[in-house]
Formats: sequence, structure tokens, C-alpha cells
Amino acid sequence: MSDGITGQDLPAGYAFRRCRGAADHGAMAEVRLGCAALDGADVQSVVEGVPSAAEIGEASATLEEASEDQILVVCGGSVVGYSTIRRWQERDDTWLYLHRGWLLPEHRRQGIGSAMLRWAEDRIRRLVAQHGTAGTAVIGANAMASERDATALLLAAGYRRVFSLVELELNDLRQLPGPGSEPSAGIRTGPIGAPHYREAWRTVVDSYADRGFTQKWPFQEFLDSAEPACWRAAWSGDDVVGVALCSIRRHARSVGEVEELSVRSDRRRLGIGRVLLLDGLRALREHGATTARLFTGTANPHRSYDLYESVGFRRRNEYVRYRKRPG
Repeated sequence: MSDGITGQDLPAGYAFRRCRGAADHGAMAEVRLGCAALDGADVQSVVEGVPSAAEIGEASATLEEASEDQILVVCGGSVVGYSTIRRWQERDDTWLYLHRGWLLPEHRRQGIGSAMLRWAEDRIRRLVAQHGTAGTAVIGANAMASERDATALLLAAGYRRVFSLVELELNDLRQLPGPGSEPSAGIRTGPIGAPHYREAWRTVVDSYADRGFTQKWPFQEFLDSAEPACWRAAWSGDDVVGVALCSIRRHARSVGEVEELSVRSDRRRLGIGRVLLLDGLRALREHGATTARLFTGTANPHRSYDLYESVGFRRRNEYVRYRKRPG
């Protein structure tokens, strides 16, 4: 192929080709399923699960250039692996170009994973030159802590670990604990209506002010993805002082997700977060969820991990972000 690594980078019998859209999504889903057991993938993960062909199609549709930013590995006419690239801008104006690859276990340890990584890096360098982002661009890659092969490959290629997320599960929403201590006087909680969307968005955005490696989140993107049925807010008078943004997973309706739990910095340590969290979990239960998931940074400065464990969440897996400069 003209845009990628030449055939000499791959063992005999293997080749790269572009993704052909929906015709390939089923085969790509089979690759993910085939990697799951060895790599310790969690089928119900809200960070990175084992997607269906439909979910892969939805993710592909969000790529800027789906035919150019995905590469398939084929052997004997069958898809045995694939890589994908996406990018976004972080709060400090860094442009992150993230690549992620999967290769069936029986095809590993032949240099194919290294060739996939070189394709991704070469493609990203061309994108950086095309976008004019050389001064602010970094190459990123993800790997679960349980993915030994991917982790070893990235470290050998000069990537460094920059942060990680831990995913937690509450496996039975029928058994929620009581609220414990009540929040300070004058605090009330309830659903979030459209007139309060901007305040809810601002509460979340401001909560990331002291954290690195966080993606910019314009208000329009917040509106575009709004699913308010299970959203809850805390008010002091007319002011929003905290939010719990919860939702039901579209492709797994029994699984609820706590997407954001944020309390204004001047109102923390007052019990507001716990009350909001429990209100959100009850809303998920009322809308049909039987379990709930969330993720948080392992270096979270506000110790939210302790709060989540106190209501019954337990650790499932850790997801690590790696980086290197494109030069």
C-alpha cells in the first residue's frame, strides 16, 4: 500500500490494508474478542471493553479520516489485527495523537506488533506535519496493566508511563448503603434540567483545573452528548455546588456508568459527593441498571477512590497511558 509500511516490515504471508468500513467491522470485533482472554479484557468495561461490530462502526465514524487512520493486518485473507489513530487537544493546548492496536495472540512475537507501531508513528508524524502542531504534539498509546505484550512493546519503543486510570464496579445496585452523614445545612439535591446545563458543565470543567493530561471539553460537546435522565445536582440556594452525571450504557442496558462526580472546590469534605453519588446510583437503578461502573485517576488528589469504595465499588482493572515525542 502507498500510505504505510512496506511489505518487507512484515513476515511472509502478512500484509497491511486499509479498513473497508462496515464490511470489516465484524472481523475487527472478532480480533478484539480473540485478544480478550489473554490480555485480561473486561467485557463490560466503560473504559475499554470488548466491542461489537456495531460499536466498532460507531467508533470508526468519529475518526477524522477513517480510511487513513485505521490499518488492518491480514493473513491468508483473514483479518488478524488492526490499529487505529485519533487525536484531541488537552487543556494545556497539547495535541495528543493516540494510537491503539490489537493483534490475535497466535500471531504475536513475529515482529508484527512492532510493524503496527511503526505504521502508527509514521502516520502520526505525517499528521503532525500536515496540521502544523509540531510544537505541541505528543504521541500517546494505551495499554491495560494486564496487557503484558503491549506494555513490553511500548516500553521497548521508548514510551514512558504518564498516568493511569482504575476502573471500579458496584456489582449490585439493589444493595446501596445509606447516605451516612448528611451534607451541610441548606444543601438540596435533585435532577438537572436544561436551564442548569451550563452550570453543571462548568462544575465539571473547573474540577479538572489542577489536573494534567485532561481533554478540552467545550460546552457544545457537553450538549451533544447530554443524557440527563440520571443526572443529579446539589444546590446551595440558587448555585450548583456539585453534580453526578450518570447514564445507562446504550449497548448494555443493565450497566450504569458514573461519568462524572464533581463538587465545587469550596464545598468539598462536607458529604455532598456521597449524597450525590448515591442519588445518581439510585437513578440508574430506577432506569433498569443492575450494576454500575466508573473510572478515576490513580493519582486523584481529592481521594475520590476512598468515597467510591465506601459505597461498595471494587477495582476491576487499570488502564495506563504512555507517551513519547514525535521527533
